[in-house]
Amino acid sequence: MKDQFHYDSDLVGGSLMVRESRIVAGLLMDGVTPEQWDEAIRVENVLQKRSPASAKRNATAIRKRLERLEPAFWRALRDGDDELATQVAFCAALERNLLLVEFMETVLRDAYRSRAEKLDAFVWTDFLEDRSHRDPTICDWKESTRKKMGQVAFRMLAEVGYLKSTRTLELQHVLVRPEVRIMLEEHYKQRIRKCMEVSAWTR
Repeated sequence: MKDQFHYDSDLVGGSLMVRESRIVAGLLMDGVTPEQWDEAIRVENVLQKRSPASAKRNATAIRKRLERLEPAFWRALRDGDDELATQVAFCAALERNLLLVEFMETVLRDAYRSRAEKLDAFVWTDFLEDRSHRDPTICDWKESTRKKMGQVAFRMLAEVGYLKSTRTLELQHVLVRPEVRIMLEEHYKQRIRKCMEVSAWTR
């Protein structure tokens, strides 16, 4: 019997955290040991968090996203300008979150194709309900968890520019940076590239 499919998402772990992601990318590029990692995150508090626990939580979430990408992405994230770093951080979030990928492939794509001016606030709830046919355990998630995931997803979309703000959910077009497009193509991440280019499909 085939194992039941489950979504493995870290959307409650935080939005893009670009500033922190740059620092984590640098640590990964330096090839730090577990001891050096702990020293930097917990003792030196390089992420500038209020407590060692929150620093560790954020750092772990970011690392799990970035480790799914090749070192070329880490370099662009660490050394690139804000726009480039933000788009790379978003690539990492997409790699880690199939739910976010599928949201962009369905809800966001349809909104752009129908030339909608903004997203409705309830689209995330409807989307999760639709996905629960594929993964019934979604029905067991706490209401607060579902809501938080939606908030984080919208915040990510606003940070990278697809939404003007999380308050209005007004849609905007995003020009994917050539550097990002090339890296995604070179590393066979066509699905992520198509997600990133979702706002261009109506042109």
